[in-house]
Amino acid sequence: MFIMYCQGVIHMKPLAKRISSVTGSAIRRMVGKSYGLDNVISFAFGEPDFVTPQHIIQAGIKAMEEGRTFYTPNAGIPELRDAIAASYGPRGMQYGRDNVIVTVGGCEALLLSVLTLLDPGDEVIISNPYWANYNGFVSEMYAIPVLVDVYEKNDFMFDPADIEKAITPRTKAILMNFPSNPTGGLATRENLEAIARLAIQHDLYVITDEMYRRLIYTDETFVSIAEIPGMKERTIIVDGFSKAYAMTGWRVGFAIANEEIIKGMTKMQENAVSSVFEPVQRAALAALKGSQQPVADMLEHYRARRQLMLEGLNTMMHGKITCREPKGAFYMFPNITGTGLSSEEFSNRLLDEKHVVTVPGTGFGSNGEGFIRLSYATSEANIREGLKRIQEFVEAL
Repeated sequence: MFIMYCQGVIHMKPLAKRISSVTGSAIRRMVGKSYGLDNVISFAFGEPDFVTPQHIIQAGIKAMEEGRTFYTPNAGIPELRDAIAASYGPRGMQYGRDNVIVTVGGCEALLLSVLTLLDPGDEVIISNPYWANYNGFVSEMYAIPVLVDVYEKNDFMFDPADIEKAITPRTKAILMNFPSNPTGGLATRENLEAIARLAIQHDLYVITDEMYRRLIYTDETFVSIAEIPGMKERTIIVDGFSKAYAMTGWRVGFAIANEEIIKGMTKMQENAVSSVFEPVQRAALAALKGSQQPVADMLEHYRARRQLMLEGLNTMMHGKITCREPKGAFYMFPNITGTGLSSEEFSNRLLDEKHVVTVPGTGFGSNGEGFIRLSYATSEANIREGLKRIQEFVEAL
C-alpha cells in the first residue's frame, strides 16, 4: 500500500471505484434519523417480529452440542441440499443435490449469482422500483443495471414490451422479484410466459428472487419463471428461510440453478466464506422438514395486519393517500401524490413531526417517486397507532 505523509496528513491511494457505485440504504438512513426520538413507530424494516420457531432453534442448539462446529462442503451439507431440491418436486420442478448451493442468506446467493454470470459491461434488466441492493450487486461487478419502469396500474409487473425495448446485444440477464419488495406485487403466469419467450429468444439468464413466495394472501398460486418450459436451465432461483421462518439473523439462504452455474457459484463461495455454519444449516433443515404450522400461523398474523393497514390507508386519509392491495410479502406501497409532497418530503416530515418511520419510494428507484413503503411486519397495536399519526399528519397539510 502506498502511503504519503504530508504535513501530518496521510495521503493514500483511492479505494476501488466500485465503492462509489453503491449507494446507502434509504431504509437504514430513515431508521438512523429516528434514533434519539421518543415513542417512535417504525414501519421501516422488512423483518418478521416473531421469534424463530422453537423446533428450529433446538435443531441448531443440538448440532452445536453434538460438536458440529467444523467446515462443511462449500455448497452445503448434503442432507439440506437434498431437502431443498426435494421441496420443489410437488410443484413439478425436478432438481437434485448438484442443483443447490446453501448460502449466507439470500443476499449472498444474489451476490454469487452476479459474480458467476456477469462480466464488466454486461447489462442486467431490473424493474424500477426495485429493492436497492439489486442495483448495488450489479454495479459491483462493473456491469450495468438497466432499469425498466413498472407501474401501479399494472400491479407493478414488468411489461414485456418494455423489456424487449431495453434488450441490447450486451444484455446478459433479467433480475426479477415476486412477490415484490417494495410493492407486494405478484406476477401472473401469463406475464412470466411472455418474459420467458424474450429470455429464450435473446438467450438471457433470469435471476428470480423468490424470498417471499410463501407469503401470499390471495387465492393466486405462486409461479416461478423456472416452471415455464425452456426456462429451468437458464434460471437461478434465489430463496431462503429469513422471511417465512422468521430466521433473518441466522443468515441462511440458497440458490437453485443448472449444475454448471452451481459449480461456478460454489467456487466463488469457497473463496468468500467457505461455507455456512453447520448448526445454521441443521436449523434450516429442521425448518424444511419439521412442522409448517408456525409458518401458517405467522402468515395469518400478516394477513390480519395487511388488512388493517390497507383499510386504514384507504379510508382514513381523505383520499390523499391510496393503496392498491398487495398480494404478497409484507409491504404496502401507497400512493401519496394526493398530499402534494414528494416521497422524501413526506417521509422526512412524518418522522420529524409524528415520529413514524417510513421509507420514501425513491429509495427503491426513481420510479418510486410519489410512493412510500411501509412494512406491516409489526404488531397490530403499532399499525393502529401509526395509522392514527399518519392521519393526523395528512389532515394538517
